Amino acid sequence: MSVTPADRKPIVSAEDFDLSDYDFWARPMRERERAFELLRGLDRPAFYEEMEISFAPKGPGYYALVKHADILEASRTPEVFCSGDGGATNIPDMPPEFTEYFGSMINMDDPRHARLRRIVSRAFTPKMIKQFEADVDAAAVRIVDDLIAAGPGCDFVTEVAARLPLKIICDMMGIPEKDYGSVFDRSNTILGGFDPEYGGDDMTTVAEKLLTAGLELQQLVQDLAAYRAEHPTDDLTSSLVSANIDGEKLTMQELGSFFILLVVAGNETTRNAISYGLRLLTQHPDQRALLLSDLDGHLPGAVEEIVRLASPVNFMRRKVTRDHEMNGQLYRRGQKVVLYYWAANRDETVFPDPYRFDVTRSPNPHVGFGGPGPHFCLGAHLARREITVMFRELLRRVPRIEGGRPERLYSSFINGIKHMNCEF
Repeated sequence: MSVTPADRKPIVSAEDFDLSDYDFWARPMRERERAFELLRGLDRPAFYEEMEISFAPKGPGYYALVKHADILEASRTPEVFCSGDGGATNIPDMPPEFTEYFGSMINMDDPRHARLRRIVSRAFTPKMIKQFEADVDAAAVRIVDDLIAAGPGCDFVTEVAARLPLKIICDMMGIPEKDYGSVFDRSNTILGGFDPEYGGDDMTTVAEKLLTAGLELQQLVQDLAAYRAEHPTDDLTSSLVSANIDGEKLTMQELGSFFILLVVAGNETTRNAISYGLRLLTQHPDQRALLLSDLDGHLPGAVEEIVRLASPVNFMRRKVTRDHEMNGQLYRRGQKVVLYYWAANRDETVFPDPYRFDVTRSPNPHVGFGGPGPHFCLGAHLARREITVMFRELLRRVPRIEGGRPERLYSSFINGIKHMNCEF
């Protein structure tokens, strides 16, 4: 049963909230920030019981890693903090076929992870991305053209932020424009969780919708891959179908799962960063003015700061493979830890005045694309490019555009904005 705002206990200490309680993720942002401040102030990581769900056994609980140093160390030692045993994108243990279906190599460890990333990376090179740079520029121009034609009051998320990454990912894969809407809707369903707009509050219904959406996305790219095997072009699907590293190729199952990962990670996270970026510029007119004073000079720093504060992915989970001491805490084999990137990006010991939006912040060692190590975001370069191009085009042509109050996604996994009106 949901807790109404009036019924919620004020957050005064770390005992006043539970990260496993979905109602925590419906709290206002300032309350969530306060909660993680309290957790970072503890001598040892807080431990939480797992939520019971109908399609997975209740697990032993988990430690919440909220400090920047802990997340860096756990990310650098994947042989201790593994991703493949039960999955990285969920806290409960899921069957391997489920985790690999939806998370692809995110939910794998070496040597399987290294094999898949090696194959995919060969087709996902900077050269491959560079050939799409002109397409990114052209897409941003068209999106701003349409925004100006539509006039103020439109939904910035659906009309601007979502369109660029969706088009680029689909174009890279060779997905035709007629399927854009379908891809967008299904990626929303996969990451929508218990948000009533996309999933619902019934566990069985959510699971069914998620599986159906994944199956439809996988079928879409597998049909395209079968055609590209006989009729190759210069798109990413053709490259992935033909990629052969030391005699190894992607199976159709692996290709389908990678597409789900690519379209969800490459679409949802970048659109949320762009949406948060406009909101941050609206809330901090001094930083907007500074950025506009030297757009090319300050934009790279602004993009990093947007990604830090947006932190589109709240967490990833790891399981401990052997007894291990880290920063004074002993973790036992089989225990779980959850890496809260969003909290680490506000760590006071690393980021002075961490809630301040500062387009000149340097250094800015955020973990918005994940921590260092084998699971660092494969598409970070492309995401940075898309965010940069979108804001360059917006701020040159609509410099006074502002974002209204965001309607946030109800999710513990994705720090998302579903809708946000804009004025200019």
